[in-house]
Amino acid sequence: MTTSQLHTLVLSALKACGVESPEVATGLQTRSPLTGENLIQVEETSIEQARAAIERAQEAFLIWRDVPAPVRGGVVKRWGELLTEHKRDLAILVQAEAGKSLSEAEGEVQEMIDICDFAVGQSRMLYGKTMPSERPGHRLMETWHPIGVVGIISAFNFPVAVYSWNTALALVCGDTVVWKPSELCALSAMGAHQLLARAVADTGAPADIHQLVVAGRDVGNVLVEDPRVALVSATGSTRMGREVGPRVAERFGRCLLELGGNNAAIVAPSADLDLALRGIVFAAAGTAGQRCTTMRRLFVHESVVEELMPRIVDAYRTLTIGDPRDESVLVGPLINRASFEGMQGSIAKAVEQGGEVLVGGQRVLEDDAPEAFYVEPTVIRMPAQTEVVREETFAPILYVMTYSDLDQAIELHNAVPQGLSSAIFTTDQAEAEVFISASGSDCGIANVNIGTSGAEIGGAFGGEKETGGGRESGSDSWKAYMRRATNTINYSGELPLAQGVKFL
Repeated sequence: MTTSQLHTLVLSALKACGVESPEVATGLQTRSPLTGENLIQVEETSIEQARAAIERAQEAFLIWRDVPAPVRGGVVKRWGELLTEHKRDLAILVQAEAGKSLSEAEGEVQEMIDICDFAVGQSRMLYGKTMPSERPGHRLMETWHPIGVVGIISAFNFPVAVYSWNTALALVCGDTVVWKPSELCALSAMGAHQLLARAVADTGAPADIHQLVVAGRDVGNVLVEDPRVALVSATGSTRMGREVGPRVAERFGRCLLELGGNNAAIVAPSADLDLALRGIVFAAAGTAGQRCTTMRRLFVHESVVEELMPRIVDAYRTLTIGDPRDESVLVGPLINRASFEGMQGSIAKAVEQGGEVLVGGQRVLEDDAPEAFYVEPTVIRMPAQTEVVREETFAPILYVMTYSDLDQAIELHNAVPQGLSSAIFTTDQAEAEVFISASGSDCGIANVNIGTSGAEIGGAFGGEKETGGGRESGSDSWKAYMRRATNTINYSGELPLAQGVKFL
């Protein structure tokens, strides 16, 4: 497919989502990593327009917070219906801008549909507790209330899914949303936003409960610094989190941070190696290593490493690399040149620090697409967990090391600054239990006999340490978007003080 054909396909998908004639003469230039060439120039939000969007969202919040939560859930239900209807259209936009296979792009939209289902149910389950009072004729209870405007800053690698986790829950909780997507994926954002705008109109909800600002870092700073934004939910690098967190805290706002991941798996002596092989290769090479949950480190027991490693290398050599519009392709492009250069720099450092490249590492298809960056997923055998291994490189590099006992493996596993996702492959129940116990993995996600990537919306998603500590999606993550109030109701006709205090 030529760039011209891709341009036509993208315009058609945008129109199907309800976005009419987005092209402008000057503005934000979008690009496709599939070809490395420009797609569509769209209007860029100014700082003044971003502040006005926050003001509109704040005014809408004053109405939206008093709408009953199950009614608020109706908007999200309708959004889910529209996402289902336009799943392929939105997936085409995700593929064009993020470089995913259509299967993965449709899977991302399916995550949006799933979180809508989850949030609709949650709209009837925003429970508070009732507690016994020490005073007769009194009742203690807690109630949960909306917090206000939620600012969402999302990343390119999941341009719509992670945003939807936040948005669906924030809306049913009674908050309003201002979304700044990655400027690398503005078209996907426009499609998702327009479908939500249609859901809002179809259900008669306040028109301004959702705002989209399409711009770069300067507009992101507006969300971070504006005191009207009660919660900033930001997905990105640890460096970004170090900048965002203190600035939001300085104004006593809330932060929900999803930052770096340096995810690892342990392969135990008892592991089913066939199952481990499939789990490792997908987690390490899928999405060209550009998932926050991508497997980047592998600790293999010394008794099975010589059997497993040739199988991993052989599997890597069978991976089809290229334009993922070809359904036979498994590995698409890196997002841009900076990602490619970062990958090459990390490979060079690994070799300097004693590593041996077992497979991959080269750029391919350069003659066919000189401005696109297709690479071979790489496996590097490392003698130890050196400095480069402790750093996250957002590319398909898997560092392999050996261990002799489980305590050593867990110590190595935890000896990095990041703490997002983890896995162990074992058929030993005791080993599995240790890995997910308090003395095991220190990550927010600890899996047994599956890889590190591939989260379901029913479980809260997030990590510890430099990953930021935030939780999105399932479980009780709705609480991040609400404030808790403790209420004491006195129906006794008397006024006894707590703790038996006497005053009058």
